[in-house]
Order: sequence, then C-alpha cells, then structure tokens
Amino acid sequence: MGKNNVRPGVLLIATCVAAAAVAPVTAQSDDFDVATQIGLDPVLPPPRRSLLPTTKVAKVIGWQDVEAPTVADGLTITPYATDLANPRNVHTLPNGDVLVIQGEKPPGEPKSRPKDFIRGWIMAVAHGSGGEGSKKDSNLVTLLQDTDKDGVVDNRVDLLTGLNAPFGAAWIDDMLYIAATDAILSYPYSLGETQITAAPTVLTPLPGGPIDHHWTKDLALDPTGTKLYVGIGSNSNIVENGLEAERGRAAIWEVDRATGASRPYATGLRNPNGLTFEPDTGVLWAVINERDELGPNLVPDYMTSVTDGAFYGWPWSYYGDHVDDRVHPQRPDMVAKAIPPDYALSSHVAPLGMTFTMNSAMPQTYANGAFVGEHGSWNRDSFHGYKVVYIPFEDGRPAGMPIDVVTGFLDGDATHGRPVGVGMDGTGALLVADDVGNTVWRVAASGGGVTPQIIGTDGVRAATPKPPTENQEPSTAGDADN
Repeated sequence: MGKNNVRPGVLLIATCVAAAAVAPVTAQSDDFDVATQIGLDPVLPPPRRSLLPTTKVAKVIGWQDVEAPTVADGLTITPYATDLANPRNVHTLPNGDVLVIQGEKPPGEPKSRPKDFIRGWIMAVAHGSGGEGSKKDSNLVTLLQDTDKDGVVDNRVDLLTGLNAPFGAAWIDDMLYIAATDAILSYPYSLGETQITAAPTVLTPLPGGPIDHHWTKDLALDPTGTKLYVGIGSNSNIVENGLEAERGRAAIWEVDRATGASRPYATGLRNPNGLTFEPDTGVLWAVINERDELGPNLVPDYMTSVTDGAFYGWPWSYYGDHVDDRVHPQRPDMVAKAIPPDYALSSHVAPLGMTFTMNSAMPQTYANGAFVGEHGSWNRDSFHGYKVVYIPFEDGRPAGMPIDVVTGFLDGDATHGRPVGVGMDGTGALLVADDVGNTVWRVAASGGGVTPQIIGTDGVRAATPKPPTENQEPSTAGDADN
C-alpha cells in the first residue's frame, strides 16, 4: 500500500501523539506552590481543561551497577533484590520472609478517544523496560528469605507464576491470599515453605477486563483476621466508558474470609491502593490516585482513613463538594454525600503504596507515621512525586508535613526507577518496590539495629512456642522461624 492509503484518523492520532511528545507546553505550574496542596486543607485552583493534556514524561534508563537512590540523613540504602520483573508490591510474612509481587497491566484495554492513544504512548514511555536486555516474564510472586536477619537475602525462589496481573497479598492461618486483577485467590501455605503445589481456590471474583483501566487490586487483612479489604480502581479517568462500566469499581470491598461474601465498604475512591490498618487505632487507611485532565494542579492525590459506608466523591465531585462538570448526568444528591479526605499529597504524585512504621528499627524521626511510595507524574509540565515520603502521625492522625525519605530516582529528564509498594521487612527496615528499575530497595538506619519482634505486613505475629512443662524437655523446633 502507498502513502496515500493511510487513514485520516490514524494520521490525526499519530500527529497528536507526536505533538504531545515534542511540542512545548505552557508553564502552568511554575507559579503555583505545590506545598499548598499538601496536608489537611489543600488549595484547589480552578480547573484548566485543554484538547491535549499537559505532559512531561520521564524516559526510563534503569540502574547501573553502582547506582542507587538517595536517602535522608541517618539512613542507608542497598538493593535487597534485583533482576525482578516489574515488582509492584512487597509483603512481609510473620516469620520475616518477604513476598515480592510482580505484575503487569493486562493487554487489550479498548481506546474510545484520541486521548487514549496518547495516554497509551505516555504509559509505555513512563514504564519503559528498566534497562538493557530482554524483558522477563512478569505476573509472579517471588519469596525472599533472610534467615539470619542481617538484611541480606539468603534464598530466593519463585513461589507462584503465571498469575493474572497480581498486586495484593495477605496471609493468616496457613493460608496465602493473592489479589489478581480478576479474583482473590487462596493457597494453602505454611510459613517457611519454598513451594506451593496446590491449585488455588477462588475466594471471590473481582471486576476485571475487558477494559480494566485500573488493574491493581490491593489487599489488607483486618485486625480480627476475619475480613479482607480489597481496593478496586475505576474503569476510566472520568467515566468516559460509561457508568455501567464502573459497576463495583472505584471502591474498597469488604470480603468475608470464611465464605467469600463481599460488599462495598466505601465508594467514590477513584484508584485506592496502599490499604493498611493504622496499628494504634485499628482504622483502615489507603492512598488514592485522583482524576486527571483538569490541569497540572488538580486534583490532589490523597491518603485517608476509610469509613464504612462513606462516599468520597468520584466521579461527581472531589474533595467534598467540588463538582466535576464533565460527568453527565450530574448528581447533586451524591455530591451532598461526599466527604473530603484526610490528607492531601499534592496533584499527580501517583501514590501506590503505604505502610505504617509498626515499631520498626528505623530512626526515631520515623517512629510513628506512614511511608508512602509516590510513583510520579506524567500530566504536569514538571515532574512531581518519584520518591518515598514519610508523614508523621499523632493519635492515629496525620500531624505534619511529609519528609522526603528516598529520592534520586530522577536524572534530568529521565528516571532510573519509580517507587510503588512499600513495606517493613523482618528486621524493621523499609522495603521499596521499584517497578521500572526491577529492584526492591532496603532502607535501614545507618547504625543498624533490628526490631525486637517481627510483625508481618498484616499485623500478624509469628506463633511463639509454648514453654515446656516441668516434665517436658525444651523443644528447638520453632527456632527456624525466629
């Protein structure tokens, strides 16, 4: 076929993509203080809509042998695991073993607007390949064991492979739960085992394809051990695929662990991740990616406590009663129900992971609060996020501005990596999943130190052997898990 056979629609899309890639954009955020969008009462400027979204995309260049992110004073950083395949989340088991959940968005999401082609190109650039070499198969769970608790992995094995875009994990009572993009799966699994041979049982199906715009499904186990909570993102930016496509989405579900019965626990949450229970109050918290294409300074992503039955605004409004007029039909009744979130993180930082410090071995500065992994922006004219921050808490609530903990992912207009899920390892150090850098980083206190007792991501503690009776010899059978 000759050049004249190119379809006008395809040519228009290609032109738009090229324009978004190379055309200079009006500096819309230079005169805006992003610090005013962080905290309990963020500044919300008027919306700014345009034919093409403002974009600035960091090309992925990966990490060379001696390169690493930068950490705050009093901390040190080392690679905990490398040569991974898109690590998105980390989960520490009660014996200190760590699961690395690696997953990729399923292919095949239909494109309903020219903007969707542009966004697809942007996401391809933003996620990159993590460096040179052939791409490894993803969608697996890898087990990392640090048997002597010195911060170095002694054994590594792929525990589960061939999954459908996994993200969340939970463990209790010799049962491992994995949230794939279309179901919560359960596997019989005892601590310390290095293989799973049993076929999974579907605990409950989850909204999946064919669209599956936000595919990650995070998991949290409640403090009673009887319920699982799963975050389910929306099927669009702002219902461009229709409200019917959003059925059961933009929500956190509560799932009965014994029966698989589920119900909406909280709704109006565009893309909830980092589900975790605050250890002092037992309240569920999450980080939320808010909507795009209202300008570089709207809408701030946030972290919030999650209340049973609460509605947080999406798609009809944001931060309470700020109406999004792109949504039809309008629903003033729903806007009236919308509650504002607890703590703004600023616009387009893309928080995808959160963990509380949980009596860790980190320095005193980080004794009581939450670490948040900010994956980083694409629809601003300057980079935002691309770091791990710490938000101090008092009495179970945020109490101060964020502290930069892990930075140095960006390198000019390129990025070595992008932080996603975060967690505390079995020694009390911070783990950071870097998906495009294909690495899990370990951040520890410079002076060393180990947490007095391992607390798993779920808040579950490893069983302690019972003391011997008068006529019983002491047993050493439990030493392997200590």
